[in-house]
Amino acid sequence: MPRRGLDPAPRSGALCAAIRSTATGVPMPSCVPFDQLEPGQTASLGKTITEADILLFSAVSMDTNPVHLNQELADETLFKGRVAHGMLCGSLISAVLGTVLPGLGTIYLTQSMRFRAPVRIGDTVTAEVEVASLDHEKKRATMRTRCFVRGKVVIEGEAVVIPPTEAVVAVAQNEKRAAE
Repeated sequence: MPRRGLDPAPRSGALCAAIRSTATGVPMPSCVPFDQLEPGQTASLGKTITEADILLFSAVSMDTNPVHLNQELADETLFKGRVAHGMLCGSLISAVLGTVLPGLGTIYLTQSMRFRAPVRIGDTVTAEVEVASLDHEKKRATMRTRCFVRGKVVIEGEAVVIPPTEAVVAVAQNEKRAAE
């Protein structure tokens, strides 16, 4: 029986609109319990990286490296221009794991990442996760994780998660209000 009550919707309309405007392929939050996972299952979502994303991530992470923020200084680096924070792009992996596969209720234990290529403002990053293996004794899943820009791998790694043991259902705002 699915558990109800997780409300994934933030309260700020302007922020939600900004997030949705740069996201692609974002499904309604879902949940795949451990016993329904199979090696080879995949899920993905995409997001176009904007100037606002970089500024907001810089503020939240306190990473104000000029390679992300200062065009003139970034032009002098090996990247020959500004690039998005690697962890900004990598955080899209967390979005897939926490909202799609396995989804709501997932506990993120570990993540390795190798940064293969820079991501620039205007690039659309597609984060993809794949069930690599399942540990039935510990009820853990090892996930292959990758991010792509125009079909090229920009980040690759592996995550270990504890998927939920039962389905968790997101309650839509309208449905929640109707029930009150």
